Amino acid sequence: MAAQTEESDTAREQTKAEQDVDQVRQRATRDQQRLDSGAVTSPKDLENLQREIASLAKRQGDLEDIVLEVMERRESAQERTAELTERVSSVQSKIDDATARRDAAFEKLDGEAATATKEREVVAASVPADLLKLYDRLREQQGGIGAAKLYARSCQGCRQELALTELAEIRKAAPDTVIRCENCRRILVRTSESGL
Repeated sequence: MAAQTEESDTAREQTKAEQDVDQVRQRATRDQQRLDSGAVTSPKDLENLQREIASLAKRQGDLEDIVLEVMERRESAQERTAELTERVSSVQSKIDDATARRDAAFEKLDGEAATATKEREVVAASVPADLLKLYDRLREQQGGIGAAKLYARSCQGCRQELALTELAEIRKAAPDTVIRCENCRRILVRTSESGL
């Protein structure tokens, strides 16, 4: 935006400088025509007219130098604007690509979540209501995880190894008994890897 503003400002500045040169050139042309026409006969007026033409020529040269300097600044601003526009376009392309990948990932995750929700509903229908209520309450309290795997004598919810007395009680419990971790209170899921 700053580069575009600078380019616009230098374009206006160049236009104004070129108009100033044009005005001086037109005035010098008029004065030269008056001088060449012979309409001015007084030596004093002729001398003043020649002095003014010389002054206008010097002024025109100075203004043309200003025009050249402004043109160089404008060209530099245009190059900078083109470079920045290209960089913005490149970054925007990367943003668009990242956005498309993000949207595709969200779509995939939404699909997986919908599938998992359906599978959960099927499994939840086969679980006793009181156990499901306990699980949902624990899940709410424990940051989304209401049950944890008992693996190698450790609760995978809190990562704590169970005491030997706890393990002995778990070994004695019936397979359908709900066992909970003494540390985090999550429901423990027993498998062949529990280390019992």
